[in-house]
Amino acid sequence: MTFYKKYSPLFNLALFYFIVSFVLRIVLFFHPITQSSFTILESLKIFSLGLVSDFFVFAVAGIFLWLYLITVSNTKYNKPWGYIILGGFIALFLYVASGKSIVTEYGGALPNIVLIFIGIKMTLFALLLFIPKQREKIRYWLFAFVVFLYVLLILQNGLSEYFFWNEFGVKYNFIAVNYLIYTNEVIGNIMQSYPVIPIFSALFLITGIITYLILKKSKNFINEIPSFSEKIKISAVYITLFVISLIAIPTLAKTENSKNVFVNELQANGLYKFYLAFQNNKLDYFKFYKTLPNQEAFALLKQQFPTISGENTSRKITSDSLENHKNVVLITIESYSAEFMKMYGNEQNITPFLDSLAQKSLLFTNLYAAGNRTVRGLEAVTLCLPPTAGESVVKREDNKNKFSTGAIFKQKGYNVKFMYGGDAFFDNMQDFYSGNGYEIVDKSSFSPEEITFSNVWGVCDEDMYNKAIKVMNAEAKENKPFFNHIMTVSNHRPFTYPNNKIDIPGDIKSRDGGVKYTDYSLRKFFEMASKQPWFKNTVFVIVADHCASSAGKTQLPLDKYRIPAFIYTPDAKPEKYNNIMSQIDLMPTLFGLLNFSYESKFFGQDVLKPDYKPRAFIATYQDLGLIKDNVLTILSPKQQVKQFDLEINPKPGLAPEFQIDYNEIPTNKERADLINETISFYQTASDMLKKKKYQK
Repeated sequence: MTFYKKYSPLFNLALFYFIVSFVLRIVLFFHPITQSSFTILESLKIFSLGLVSDFFVFAVAGIFLWLYLITVSNTKYNKPWGYIILGGFIALFLYVASGKSIVTEYGGALPNIVLIFIGIKMTLFALLLFIPKQREKIRYWLFAFVVFLYVLLILQNGLSEYFFWNEFGVKYNFIAVNYLIYTNEVIGNIMQSYPVIPIFSALFLITGIITYLILKKSKNFINEIPSFSEKIKISAVYITLFVISLIAIPTLAKTENSKNVFVNELQANGLYKFYLAFQNNKLDYFKFYKTLPNQEAFALLKQQFPTISGENTSRKITSDSLENHKNVVLITIESYSAEFMKMYGNEQNITPFLDSLAQKSLLFTNLYAAGNRTVRGLEAVTLCLPPTAGESVVKREDNKNKFSTGAIFKQKGYNVKFMYGGDAFFDNMQDFYSGNGYEIVDKSSFSPEEITFSNVWGVCDEDMYNKAIKVMNAEAKENKPFFNHIMTVSNHRPFTYPNNKIDIPGDIKSRDGGVKYTDYSLRKFFEMASKQPWFKNTVFVIVADHCASSAGKTQLPLDKYRIPAFIYTPDAKPEKYNNIMSQIDLMPTLFGLLNFSYESKFFGQDVLKPDYKPRAFIATYQDLGLIKDNVLTILSPKQQVKQFDLEINPKPGLAPEFQIDYNEIPTNKERADLINETISFYQTASDMLKKKKYQK
């Protein structure tokens, strides 16, 4: 058998994978979200090293194909081996079906999946054993199915990478791993956001055509099955390549070190990025990040909080005024960038109500979101601590009985609720909020007549606000103040909402429409609330959970973290606060306005107090940033530290406090004091969570 015939299935599928990856890189290279230009050297690096990386990744991903190919044989059906092997399949099938197998211990769907797999293998082996005259035909169609499956997975992965880039501007990351867990919402989102039937019809048609072409060039492997000695040679070559690939893939990943993030992302292989994200969903700060001696880290933190002592943040917050136990409604708005609002330069008039309400409120013009996902925004306003590495506390196993804003309100005699128009199971919100003393009001609490419109994420914002008004009217009769945290859903892809509400139809799936409908719903909510007897005794806190997009040409693009935030109190004098602040500071500032005295563990601070030192925290799941003194300091895994001077890129006609676009210029001279301060914040927060010192 010639060299090509020996390796034809692997070779042809590998060639197809390289073509798809190359085309995908070109498409992403010129995609509108790729906000960067590239030098010739950067372009060469993207495509050359990217191709090499693809080669080694396919060598690893081809292991199942190799296992299938080396087991293709006629001799295994000869007596007595055929009957012995079939007996082994039957015994294995009965063992798993007994419910006492090792896979049963893992629970879930795994035992059924294993049982189905063994059952199919057993049935096919029996057919090939007992119907020898049809063996070649059955084997051919099995071979065709394996090739079809590989072609489908290659094309499906290419499509998935494209749509993920279209949404986030990066290859697979931690978010993609999370999406595997919440398949119902994610698949529903895809079904409602994209023309799924045409896409998948085209996908299966193209897969069929490509499979046919590959089969024509690869069927010689089936027609002339390699001998045992030839399979040994094939395996020796493949195993050698497999081992080399395991070493080469992470080595190549280290070359993704450009200052332009888009270069690194385009060079990277999406499958390997997914694997890394899966591996790094839990990041031990002390293992992966630059550290200081713990005593020194807390000593630096003491400069921020002079009254703390020891290795914790416990301190007493005292007010010299009478506490004001007004009702509080906190509204976190889904995916709401500052750039949507007129005051930050938007000219489309898609937030008319919030633009007007901001002018009547205590407006925080220079506030940054802690992260780029909903769970980070919820963590920031609930726990008021920096966004630690890895998964949000909301989604960790150890997420209960934390020191939270809800705990403070409960101490003050408030009813405390979390309201969400979708299923609170998503993103672990129910587990987190119920585990921290909140009552949950979610879609399951709605009666059928209370739902006028819903999509995969939940009921529309109008329905949520109508429900909230009912709940708050009932609470007001209990003669107790209430704190209700409402999380919106309508400003999220697929951006569908009821028609005939705004001048952008709800079925065209427009982001601008999602923003404008969110604004419209808030106006309707305030119109209803203003008619209730509890309205004038209520403080409304409005803030985005994160920006609409996190993609940028730098690791942490500042404009992708700037969010609107304000506190509206009926009949209160409007004010503006222009200093830089973090999302984690919002609720401690509210407590200051209410004159609350309490024992605090919060890293967030009352920004209106004279001892507040302006700074903000921004992060992804692995890059941890601190903005202070016009410098951005970033801590990354492998003890990496980067610093950038921030130079404003002014937009004409905007006041300085509303400028959001900054150039991030690598610093010429390292600011060691800011590096140590950044380490201090993130290290101490990680330490307190790890040692369970952030409990209530």
